Amino acid sequence: MRLRALLETDALGLRLLGGEDELDRTVRGVMTTDLRDPSRYLSGGELVLTGLAWRRDASDSEPFVRILAGAGVAGLAAGEAELGDIPADLVEACVQHRLPLFAVNETVAFATITEHVVRQVSGERAGDLAAVVDRHRRLMTSGPAGGGPEVVLDLLTSDLDLRAWVLSPTGRQIAGAGAPLPAPLGAALAGHHLAATRTGRRGPYRAAVAGSTYSLFPIRNAGRGAVPAARDVRESVLSDWLLAVEADASDWPAARLDLLQGVTQLIAVERDRRDAARTVRRRLAQEVLELVQAGAAPAEIAARLRVAAPVLLPGLGVAPQWQVVVARVDWTASGMAGGAGGPDDIAGGPIAQALLEEILVDPAVSGPDSADRIAVAHTGEEAIALVPLPAVPAPLPETVDGPTDNAAAPDTAEAPAAQDPALHADALLAAVREPLSAGLSDDGRLTLGVSAAVHSAEGLRGALEEARHARRVAAARPGRVCAAGHHELASHVLLLPFVPDDVRRAFTARLLDPLRDYDRRHRAELIETLEAFLDCDGSWTRCAARLHLHVNTLRYRVGRIEQLTGRDLSRLEDKLDFFLALRMS
Repeated sequence: MRLRALLETDALGLRLLGGEDELDRTVRGVMTTDLRDPSRYLSGGELVLTGLAWRRDASDSEPFVRILAGAGVAGLAAGEAELGDIPADLVEACVQHRLPLFAVNETVAFATITEHVVRQVSGERAGDLAAVVDRHRRLMTSGPAGGGPEVVLDLLTSDLDLRAWVLSPTGRQIAGAGAPLPAPLGAALAGHHLAATRTGRRGPYRAAVAGSTYSLFPIRNAGRGAVPAARDVRESVLSDWLLAVEADASDWPAARLDLLQGVTQLIAVERDRRDAARTVRRRLAQEVLELVQAGAAPAEIAARLRVAAPVLLPGLGVAPQWQVVVARVDWTASGMAGGAGGPDDIAGGPIAQALLEEILVDPAVSGPDSADRIAVAHTGEEAIALVPLPAVPAPLPETVDGPTDNAAAPDTAEAPAAQDPALHADALLAAVREPLSAGLSDDGRLTLGVSAAVHSAEGLRGALEEARHARRVAAARPGRVCAAGHHELASHVLLLPFVPDDVRRAFTARLLDPLRDYDRRHRAELIETLEAFLDCDGSWTRCAARLHLHVNTLRYRVGRIEQLTGRDLSRLEDKLDFFLALRMS
């Protein structure tokens, strides 16, 4: 309950002497004391009742109030029975420490106030709780939207005095009542939630962060029409929302826990509705991706982009630039729980798709509708995002004599620079690396590659391959969450996406087809040997050790490769040709 509610209750006989701006403080309990230092008995949130027996002179007031403020009490109520009017020094001390101060009429017993407060803040009153549950149930049956997550969170605050936030798996705030949750705190709570989920424990999970205790409730729709539960927790851990409540739910009664579970189901229905709204964007991305991978004519791809741009960038018409982002989630067998399938049984594409949709949202933007410009498809184990970039306004043209406008030119030192709208790999995962690493635990990896911006449909094929090459660069790095951008690619890799398909096929066929044919007939593993030999920089001993071969056997295989292709693997030019052929195949 709030201090304001106490003041508005006539039967309590309270008169406000200071702290009108603090009346929305929460009262969590009540304590009566005349000790000069009651701090050992205070836990925060109490309404302290005192008869002022601790006060001998004016110098005693400030230390007493300072102790109460430091303990985090909600307010102080002083009785008028002993001294009559409340001393001015006590009023001044409360103003100094921003502690609300009430005068208690001499006709009102402290026991009356104590009984009222205890009755109001008790979470176990069946009648009060039943009324709150009923209000939430009516919301849940009012339609698919249910008024949105904000409505139900407002009810939690007003009816149960619980501060709560809906968070994405990266800690981004989807909804909340009252002040926004700081981004680092949201990321920390999401990390706790993902780590606890990976252990297989049932929620809610308790987390102590920044001196406060939170209870974390998984948000999953268990009602009619809900998606069947995942066979393996890894199929959903990186995409589920969570409800973070600033309270310790470990000692809550069953009725209150049931209420919060109902709240999570209501929010899950809203989540399903938002996901359904992404269907159009996903389909657009899938159609463009299929055209690009099939080698469709640029005019056909451009026509599809003209359809996609108004959906992804409402009001803009045609996107002037596009970027491609490729993501992949891989699992190892080490994280399998009893009865769970192996990594091959987990479809990585949908997981990476949902995760990439979240990663590409600006972490500074809250709300469930902030992913409108994200279009992500998946093919096999990869998720591929098509990201339109709005145009950056060009600076005003200048003549030799200065700006074309007759008005005075602004000071260039103060003029804001145009913000680059392009995505950068090094910044993309900065805000989400910590919580995602907790969800991936010790058996999962997320790798991500970002292309350069392209200005036309002709460039999308190259951008896609560029992003894929960048993701492979990221995969070669240590760590659970890694990303690489186009600027990190070697020069030859930058050129590969723009080699015409017929040239690719002719080049690779001339060098590699004789080896493939020989391998099919003799199972000689010449292609594997060639790849290992180049990866080992032509070192005979290291390559033999990697392939578990005797050096003489390796020399025989390399000789066979040279004989079949007419090339010499001791020459740099021939090594480079083989290297490029393998990369383009």
